[in-house]
Amino acid sequence: MSDSASPADSPAQGDQAPPESEGLTVDAGLKPAGPTPSQSRFQVDLVAEAAAGSAAGGDKTPVSDASTNASGDKAAPAVDEAASGEEAKGRFRVVNFVDPSGAESPPDGVPPEGVQNGDTVMSETSLHSSTGGQHQYHYDTHTNTYYLRTFGHNTIDAVPKIDFYRQTAAPLGEKLIRPTLSELHDELDKEPFEDGFANGDELTPAEESAAKEASDSKGVVKFGWIKGVLVRCMLNIWGVMLFIRMTWIVGQAGIVYSCVIVAMATVVTTITGVSTSAIATNGFVRGGGAYYLISRSLGPEFGGSIGLIFAFANAVAVAMYVVGFAETVVELIESFGTNMLDTVNDVRIIGVITVIILLGISVAGMEWEAKAQIFLLVILCTAIVNYFIGSFITVESKKAYGFFGYDGTIMLENMGPDFRGETFFSVFSIFFPAATGILAGANISGDLADPQKSIPRGTLLAILITGVVYLGVAISTGACISRDAPGPGVTLNMSTGYVNCTDYSCFDYSYCKPSLGMTKSPCGFGLHNDMQVMSTVAGFSPLITAGIFSATLSSALASLVSAPKVFQALCKDNIYPGIGWFGKGFGKNNEPLRGYILTFFIALAFILIAELNAIAPIISNFFLASYALINFSVFHASLANSPGWRPSFKYYNMWVSLAGAALCCVVMFVINWWAALLTNVIVMSLYIYVSYKKPDVNWGSSTQALTYHNALTHSLQLCGVTDHVKTYRPQCLVMTGAPNARPALLNLVHAFTKNVGLMVCGHVRISNRKPNFKELNNDLVRYQRWLLNNNSKAFYTPVLAEDLRQGTQYLLQAVGLGRLKPNTLVLGYKNNWKDGDLNDVERYINLIHDAFDLQYGAVILRLREGLDISHIQGQDDTSGMKDVVVSIDTSKDSDGDSSKPSSKATSLQNSPAVQKDKKSPTVPLNMADQKLLEASQQFQKKQGKGTVDVWWLFDDGGLTLLIPYLLTNKKKWKDCKIRVFIGGKINRIDHDRRAMATLLSKFRIDFSDITVLGDINTKPKSESVAAFTHMIEPYRLKEDDMEQEAAEKLKAEEPWRITDNELELYKAKSNRQIRLNELLKEHSSTANLIVMSMPLARKGAVSSCLYMAWLETLSRDLPPILLVRGNHQSVLTFYS
Repeated sequence: MSDSASPADSPAQGDQAPPESEGLTVDAGLKPAGPTPSQSRFQVDLVAEAAAGSAAGGDKTPVSDASTNASGDKAAPAVDEAASGEEAKGRFRVVNFVDPSGAESPPDGVPPEGVQNGDTVMSETSLHSSTGGQHQYHYDTHTNTYYLRTFGHNTIDAVPKIDFYRQTAAPLGEKLIRPTLSELHDELDKEPFEDGFANGDELTPAEESAAKEASDSKGVVKFGWIKGVLVRCMLNIWGVMLFIRMTWIVGQAGIVYSCVIVAMATVVTTITGVSTSAIATNGFVRGGGAYYLISRSLGPEFGGSIGLIFAFANAVAVAMYVVGFAETVVELIESFGTNMLDTVNDVRIIGVITVIILLGISVAGMEWEAKAQIFLLVILCTAIVNYFIGSFITVESKKAYGFFGYDGTIMLENMGPDFRGETFFSVFSIFFPAATGILAGANISGDLADPQKSIPRGTLLAILITGVVYLGVAISTGACISRDAPGPGVTLNMSTGYVNCTDYSCFDYSYCKPSLGMTKSPCGFGLHNDMQVMSTVAGFSPLITAGIFSATLSSALASLVSAPKVFQALCKDNIYPGIGWFGKGFGKNNEPLRGYILTFFIALAFILIAELNAIAPIISNFFLASYALINFSVFHASLANSPGWRPSFKYYNMWVSLAGAALCCVVMFVINWWAALLTNVIVMSLYIYVSYKKPDVNWGSSTQALTYHNALTHSLQLCGVTDHVKTYRPQCLVMTGAPNARPALLNLVHAFTKNVGLMVCGHVRISNRKPNFKELNNDLVRYQRWLLNNNSKAFYTPVLAEDLRQGTQYLLQAVGLGRLKPNTLVLGYKNNWKDGDLNDVERYINLIHDAFDLQYGAVILRLREGLDISHIQGQDDTSGMKDVVVSIDTSKDSDGDSSKPSSKATSLQNSPAVQKDKKSPTVPLNMADQKLLEASQQFQKKQGKGTVDVWWLFDDGGLTLLIPYLLTNKKKWKDCKIRVFIGGKINRIDHDRRAMATLLSKFRIDFSDITVLGDINTKPKSESVAAFTHMIEPYRLKEDDMEQEAAEKLKAEEPWRITDNELELYKAKSNRQIRLNELLKEHSSTANLIVMSMPLARKGAVSSCLYMAWLETLSRDLPPILLVRGNHQSVLTFYS
């Protein structure tokens, strides 16, 4: 398909795109069409010449352009139908999305405007995604399809559009899936890739269901930034502290220090507000508030731990505010000389009644709750204004209470501190909880119309307004109220020399100050002594009481709404088991009614305690821990430097956010050190739990981004470091095939590379037909996940090749990154080499030569029973991995230095049987397969007391000795002792033993015994030689029995054949392998593992079958044997 438009495809000259300011007319009542999982998104075939016939059949409808503007201007007419149909030969016909509802558009008209531009209803936020007239639709009355025309010609290639980037169905618009690369690129007879999301776009089932509920609901109540954020934050920040503690703080700290305290608290909350704004504007924000922001930034570990304690803190905060309200009501009742039972029980009764009423308001719906908040805010603002008005009205009767109006003398006297049993930090710790509540708006992020705009605007403005009011109250009360006053009925002492004086300077209140060593004043009024002094100052004192009621009830109501919303988001993410039941939403607003009930009972329990002084510091610390992590999230995301971190709110700084996080931690300890410690312990405990549980989510957190950043940085740094023998690590390319096909090979290599060196599982997928890269990519994802689930610290790399050697060459050359590159090739022994195609033997031996050519070391593992269990699992190198494979339990034998294998990783269970499918019954195994399965899991078990026998016959740089040393350092192998066997002469046995002992001591490698094989060159037994001769007989060329030309031709066709010449030339070496096998059976028949120097064969001189016969003879009928040959570069050193 050509992408260049011919003249017939070009738009008419009169086509003009509308200005950007002009929008689309949207039919909001039209349901957008979209694909379902079972439907094909596109139907692609060649457009036949009948396209022109369909046009002649009456389809004369002009093209409806998606860019028709609101003023009624129409797009230019479509190109000539006949020309379009003629030009469409050889192009694609694209069948449009099928409406899941089954409803069909009328065939005799153009598609309604609501489905233009990609078949999605254009919401207010997606108007800018209009393609400006670049998409056109032809409607075919015969086939009921659209012709999608981009840039004037037929193609399914799509232009940029917001709906392609949505995660799922949402209130903002329908998610559309753009054509995949394979749909545009693959041949017509090839199946396109499966539909899927871009990296990280996939949602959890809970998120999908939540989004579906949101998209299907009608008449959902959404709040703007004033009602949704500003009002809530102001009400939560203006707590009861404003009316009954602010004056006491001014009395203790003075005006200057009080302003410093308010400023310090405001700095912390402002930095946190800025950080919240940055996170909230870095993408679409769902419900969950602080939990959602932290979890999507730092990951589920921090998010899950904070989410739980933040929801609990809000639930207990309901009790705190309700008890504060109840205590005020009880004091009011007692001022009239009456009560119901006693003070404590009266608080409980009123508290229970209050929380039931608040629950009713909350359950009635967010709209009712918002109306209640507006009403309470009006009362609260009226009370504040009432105080400031009263402060300008001087009444003679109020002077006895310490109120004289604004007076310079009082202001100067109150400017400095007068701590009575308190310190600056203790006063600060009492005030700071009054500044919290800045997340009240963010906590209902799911109920905001536009969280990205509402949260920054409302939160920061609320911090500014409340901070100014706190400062205003501090300065005002300090300027017009004395610290001490005797109260009514007490004769005021006139200062000496003043007659008929009414100013504050005329009175002597010095006797009200506490005596030395005392903290309580004999006078009961003034800033120090009267918590209700603002009622005295106010123009109408009952309004202050109403303000106190409003402040407590509004904060309680905000917390009662916040706790279930945060908890609902936590439940839907399935971070903790057993709580999902509480996350179910009801009604059009998806209200968490069960969460409300849970919050109600938690609040009720703490109300009945009626003594919250002990729990209050912990709650404050819970909030501060949330603030600290929000600040740290911004710093962490900025440090990771991820391209996905692009907040539209630009007024933040990573270092300021880090300072804010540190300040929050400092304030936690200032408020209450033991509560801060307890908070940290709880957060870390939950963090460790969630980390251990490893929830299966991928939110693209900054933790992932920073991990990548660090890995990239350190990998580049490693490239500038020269290799040194002391830092050598075995980095293995292990030819496992599918990782679960050869578990013994995987487990043994993993044992000595785990936490030490790199391990890459190489898989050569042999394919002679067209390469199936889709299947290759699927395998890459599937098997890498399998390795992770089985706690195997390895990478999986598949390649497509025509044969094993070619694929291994690809891997040897390309695998690795910088210094993180394999230096050792690990193979499984080819047990069936005598039964199959001998050309495979040629390739097998040649890939060992290739490894040596590339300066790799080579390692071959042989088990008597074999390695490959893929035939038992019902898979081979060209099939996918089965979820349920074999059944032998290995969970009890997990390595002590690794975590328990995940339950998600199904590998082996209790009886030796195969289960091909979860629904089919198990199939009994034959004896050979049963032994093979048992052998395949032997390295997963803890090795008992035994030996690792090292036959270090040739110096290859030390790899033959290093591998057993690394093995025996692991917990599974720690009970095994290393025995070393070396070659020598009979008359030098003691000398050779001492020399080797000295070398091993210098290498600091423990050993239990050294054996010098003085009889290594003894002639092998005649029956062993006969067996070797019989084995190689079928593979001999026997050139002496044929003509030279025929022999050369046969050798060229079958290069694996053994010539008589080489057999005679390497007779001594063949006898040595036979003799070594005899010695191995004599000395190491009971070893847990034999590690032996691999014999080398000169390339081009020794045929592959002769070399294979050497390996076969050497390793036959033995315990597990590892043939090792390093690249002859030193890997051990005794220098420091």
